[in-house]
Amino acid sequence: MSERVRVLLADDEHLIRGAVAALLSYEEDLLVVAEAASGPEALAMARAHRPDVAVLDLQMPGGLDGVAVAAALQAELPGCRTMIVTSHGRPGHLKRALAAGVRGFVPKTVSAARLAEIIRSLHAGGRYVDPELAADAISAGDSLLTVREAQVLALAADGAPIAEVARRASLSPGTVRNYLSSATAKLSADNRHTAVRMARERGWI
Repeated sequence: MSERVRVLLADDEHLIRGAVAALLSYEEDLLVVAEAASGPEALAMARAHRPDVAVLDLQMPGGLDGVAVAAALQAELPGCRTMIVTSHGRPGHLKRALAAGVRGFVPKTVSAARLAEIIRSLHAGGRYVDPELAADAISAGDSLLTVREAQVLALAADGAPIAEVARRASLSPGTVRNYLSSATAKLSADNRHTAVRMARERGWI
């Protein structure tokens, strides 16, 4: 048998990660070499085990989501193919993932057998994006928000006061108000809380 494809699995839901690892273990040409429950752990495991393919959950704790991990791996371990598996497949997420060099993007509803096929395809140099997610991304268009508007809106998502958002973003309170006002207007939202919801639905933050 030819050399097995070495796989890293990263998902903070232990039951899901364990189930996927168990199912992939039945594939003779695949080998799960490491598992991780957070973004930083995924990066550390990738550095230690140098997998051929990293299967990353989009939303993970630790300050690094799947796309951020993928971008870091693109720079540090260019031979490692990355794919995102998510239950939050919004257009903005897909575009950000592709910009970071992610080779595969699939929903968590994918079967284990199909996941194994996609891992093999990525390892061989291919790409795979779920057709429905791709169609949604095309129809959604590009984000209306600037990078700074999206950043400030994301920092305000938990309801933090202007002064706290300003501290987090290293900006003046007045500048933060301007960014929030601009983002809210672009989204035709009634207030910043509605703007946050709308931006999240579109995957812009």
